[in-house]
Order: sequence, then structure tokens, then C-alpha cells
Amino acid sequence: MADDMGSTVPRRQLGRALRELRTEARMTLDGAAKALECSRQKVWRIEAGLSAVRGLDVRAMCDLYGATPELTGALTGLAGETRARGWWHAYGDTVPDWFELYVGLESAAGRLREHDDTLVPGLLQTRDYASAVCQHRSGMTDDERERLVEMRLQRQVLLRRRLPPPPRFDVMLSEAVLLRVVGGPATMAEQLRHLVELGWLPHVSIRVVALAAGLHFGAVAGAFVLLDFPPGNRVEPEPSVVYSESLTGALYLDRKEELAAYERIWASLDSLALDELQTRHLITKISEEVHHG
Repeated sequence: MADDMGSTVPRRQLGRALRELRTEARMTLDGAAKALECSRQKVWRIEAGLSAVRGLDVRAMCDLYGATPELTGALTGLAGETRARGWWHAYGDTVPDWFELYVGLESAAGRLREHDDTLVPGLLQTRDYASAVCQHRSGMTDDERERLVEMRLQRQVLLRRRLPPPPRFDVMLSEAVLLRVVGGPATMAEQLRHLVELGWLPHVSIRVVALAAGLHFGAVAGAFVLLDFPPGNRVEPEPSVVYSESLTGALYLDRKEELAAYERIWASLDSLALDELQTRHLITKISEEVHHG
């Protein structure tokens, strides 16, 4: 019963990190289990993200695999979150650079569904648009902002990768996103042309919810991403995750009732949004008439 409790999000990230450490140490599951004096099944379940994990076990595995003290401390701390019912991931110096939780989940997803009523999603941003957005991050040096932009652009390789196939990416944008000037008219015109171009990719769908739709569930919910995962070697796929970001951190939700609520929000957006052809026409019209592109 204990294994059914808590969030799957930190379990997956912890399991992925421990599996990578074991692989780098050139150890098999059987070899690790023998050295740790436990069953092969236990090591496998931890790596698969199927079990809540004790910090003691994580520390023993890190010692066996030769992990750095900093990495060992981070993973041991993460073990304490594997029983939490929701997980708050805070940004800042306490989170190591290698520990990009959302990016790892994004890369593993088979489908991404993103709603944004404020900004163009990061996977769809041009360099100039991303730079303008990052200028509003306070407490950062110019070099740090530039690294943030580069990381955002690097993430976009996901949409054009060959193997594994890129995820299905469905986007719902508020019309306000197209009208809001970020970085100046020229930047906006380029960004909107980029949206039209990406919308022609077979695995990308971009649709707009017009302001005339009024107040709706999506406007109340704000920006979020629904991540769905392929089955892989499992009969059942990994549970979906809802990601909601704020200025200081991000909330990951994966309880059934939470997922059901966001599925209802997505269904509402789907019923309100313009179709893809109408969306392209609207984006082009706003680019030309508002941003003079």
C-alpha cells in the first residue's frame, strides 16, 4: 500500500538519475543488487520510479556508484519527496544545473498539451522573443540571462529530433499572447511568422482562443502543461503530469482528481478555440495589422 502513496514525479526523476549513475559505473542490476545486499527487484523498482525510497538506500547506491557528495546530497534530499502527495520544485542555487526536472519529463513525454494566456510557450519562442522575456528576470547577470536563452533554444531541438520521434505538441494560446508586445513590433512580427511556420509541422498544433470567448476555465486556470507518456516497456503508461510554473518555482500535479480537473479544462479550451486554419489567418492578420510585419 505504501508504494501507492505520494507523487510519481520525484520518484521518476530519482530513478532516472540512479539508473544513469549505475550505467556510468558499468554495473548491472544483478551486480548492484549483490553489492547492496538486496534483491534485483528492489533496485529495478527504484530505478523505474515505482517505489517510495528511503534516503539510506539512496545514499548507499550513490556511494556504490561513486557519485559526488553534492549529487549524493541532492538525491538523498529528493528521496524524502517520494512520499509527498504533490511536489514543489523551487528554482535557485539550491537546485544543481544537472537537475532539470521539467526538461527531463518533457523529453520523455509522448504528448505535450500546453495552454498559455500570457506568453508564447518556450518551445515556440524565437531568440529575440526569448531574450526580451528573460530581460524581466530580476537578480540575474547578462551572462546568466544569455545562458537561460540558450537553454530555452536548446530545448526546442525536441520538436525536430528524429529519434526517438518528437512528441505530439498541442498548444492553446489566448489571443492576448499575439497582441502583447514583447521586445518591440519587429520581434513580435518575427515571432508570429515563426508560429505559423511551426504550425505546419505534422506533430504540432497551434490554436488560439479569441478574446471574444470571454471568461472561461482556461483563463481561470492560467498557464499549464499536460504531459502524457508512452507505454515504453510497460503495459500501462506512466501517469500523466500537470506542470504549472510561477516566478519562483513550479508545481507538479499527478493525482487522479487533479489530472481529471485539467482534462476538463483542456476539453473546454478545445471547444472554444479557433481551428488551425482560422488560427493561421488570425496570427497573420495580427502580425500585419498590429505589428506591421
